[in-house]
Amino acid sequence: MVVFVVAYSIGAGTDINRGDAENLRQQFNEQVEDIDQNGIFMNNLRISLGMFIPALGIGLGLFSGFSTGLIFNVIAENSPLLHNISPLVILITPFGVMEIFAYGLAMSRSGMLIYQIVKKKQWKEYIIPTIIEIGIVIAILLIGASIEWQMITQFDGQNVDLSV
Repeated sequence: MVVFVVAYSIGAGTDINRGDAENLRQQFNEQVEDIDQNGIFMNNLRISLGMFIPALGIGLGLFSGFSTGLIFNVIAENSPLLHNISPLVILITPFGVMEIFAYGLAMSRSGMLIYQIVKKKQWKEYIIPTIIEIGIVIAILLIGASIEWQMITQFDGQNVDLSV
């Protein structure tokens, strides 16, 4: 979890030129234009399942954390609502905590699996615990996506412009 948060913080603190920021903003807006609770869940699930892959999952987690922080940075630059708010605030929302936990669990299992494969060559005994952890991650992300969607729709109902 700490590794993801550090990567997120680095991304959120990265200076980006206006042209690149505008490109990222447009790509992000296109991606989330028609997103709903299921889309949020599937996006987070796809990312977290990749994080279970031995060794590669840690790198994917670092990239995902950095990218998420970078997107927050781009959004915050043009949003008066977020301009003077710490990027870490999004991580202490109920869905943020759930996502960080799920990602941390997946990245940790990735590290443990690569250790077992390289050092001990006894990875087969970790199949069942890994499947159980995948189930836990799925449940957490499903609940988190539901909470996130409820928060988004509440803002929408108040005519708050969250577009970038």
